[in-house]
Amino acid sequence: MTDKPRVLAIIPARGGSKGLPGKNIRPLRGKPLIGWSLDAAWASRYVSEVVVSSDDPEIMSVAQGLGDHISLVRPAELARDDSSSIDVVFQVLDVLPNYDWVVLLQPTSPLRTAADIDAALERCWATGAPACVSVSEATDSPWWMFGIDAQGRLQSFLPPEQRPMRRQDLPELYSLNGAVYVARVDWLRQTRSFLGEETVAAVMPPERAVDIDTLRDFHLAEYLLDRQVSPSRT
Repeated sequence: MTDKPRVLAIIPARGGSKGLPGKNIRPLRGKPLIGWSLDAAWASRYVSEVVVSSDDPEIMSVAQGLGDHISLVRPAELARDDSSSIDVVFQVLDVLPNYDWVVLLQPTSPLRTAADIDAALERCWATGAPACVSVSEATDSPWWMFGIDAQGRLQSFLPPEQRPMRRQDLPELYSLNGAVYVARVDWLRQTRSFLGEETVAAVMPPERAVDIDTLRDFHLAEYLLDRQVSPSRT
């Protein structure tokens, strides 16, 4: 690429979490959870600016002490339980329109690294794709998933005649891990989603793909950090 693209990283940090109250500023090994995403964003080789979007004054105050970024107050209508992340992205882009690419970094993915961010952007630029999302290898295969009917009997989720009998015969499948979403801004405005037919994947190892929603998730992140599977700032 001859001209360096302008890349905006958005960290959406809504208040009022029900699964783990105060999780976005809960200290994780001495650093507020949101601080891990701020550090990863600024350690990226490509991010031009970082924005924290929040409806919560306490989150905004804590983030102010964690490094340089733009603080943007989120309107109340975008801070409800059913509010869409993509609408938050567009609200930020309407205020800050002069960017070529946008990176969405959920603060609940603290083990994501700057290298993961850069890999997703580079994947787009190398392939010409307009969007990339981070994935990890699925731990549970849908081929071995079942529903339960009213009589308590197992109901196969996928055609049972196609189900592999051995684990080693299962197809490789990947799950969205929520750590990194990348898109070209003009394409995103047209599609209104990071996921489309042209979206490519950036594979992350599962030990960096923890998405914190509960106290159990938080303790898992602490455990992995204690095992020195922690983000690099380089």
